[in-house]
Amino acid sequence: MTRSFIVESTCNNMRIDRWLRNKLGKVPQSLIEKSLRLGKIKINKKKIKSSFKIKTNDKIELFNFDFKEKIKHEKKQFNPSNEVIKSNENLIIDNNEDFIVINKSAGISVQGGTKSKKNLIDIFAKSEIFRGTKPFSVHRLDKDTSGVFIIAKNRETAQLLTSLFRLRKVHKTYLAICNGEIDKDSGEWNDNLIRYDNGKKIIEKAKTIFKVIDKNTNASLVEMKPITGRKHQLRKQLFNLGHSIFGDKKYNSSFSSKGINKDLMLHSYQIKFMINEKKYTYKALLPDYFNKLLRTKRLNFSN
Repeated sequence: MTRSFIVESTCNNMRIDRWLRNKLGKVPQSLIEKSLRLGKIKINKKKIKSSFKIKTNDKIELFNFDFKEKIKHEKKQFNPSNEVIKSNENLIIDNNEDFIVINKSAGISVQGGTKSKKNLIDIFAKSEIFRGTKPFSVHRLDKDTSGVFIIAKNRETAQLLTSLFRLRKVHKTYLAICNGEIDKDSGEWNDNLIRYDNGKKIIEKAKTIFKVIDKNTNASLVEMKPITGRKHQLRKQLFNLGHSIFGDKKYNSSFSSKGINKDLMLHSYQIKFMINEKKYTYKALLPDYFNKLLRTKRLNFSN
């Protein structure tokens, strides 16, 4: 069986092995390498290596390639209603030719997965804002975390922003309402955070600069600037301190607010970065439920 594809402009300059994984699913690299050597994968009728970068309008041909992996791992795309598309478009803070910035709502994933179907990438893929292109995710934000989020409009911008995030040249500020009174008013948290990958224990160093904006015996409002980007970093660090975030159902201490708050009180408040000597700064207004808890806990914050 032979199948052929024409490379779209959104995939220009992408490595062929990455394109194959995007198109076919979680195909093992070893299978890709073997198929390339045997000439089962050709571009413009020529044999190539896995590092080859494809170009717009290249013709990719797959000869007798096993497509079972695609069927096994293919994710169903979320099909949003016009109402859902419009409601998310209304969250846009900035819209330029290279990217959009939105104030992400809590409870929605960035990308689709096995546990969540509704996601921002599939929603904006149907938006008129991305006509002639497609949305590219350039960083992470937990499903239950609200606030500033960037979506690129083209591959070049996506690669640039992804590099800025990886090189720690994007400066993020988060706000959280956590249980109890944090002792120190400012400083650094340096932790060895534990996570598991296929049963293997992995220890990762995590660093966050923090400042307590307001506090009392019941709760604290804390500003956090993560230096490293570990999964659930801020939530884990506050949990380790014994001051878990209100509404955190995964990392909660003896002060757990489970049953009181359904929303995670963690908000991506600000993002700052620079491109070609131009400074970009974006802030996202606090959600109503966040402001409500601030009042309930008698904590003060000036936007």
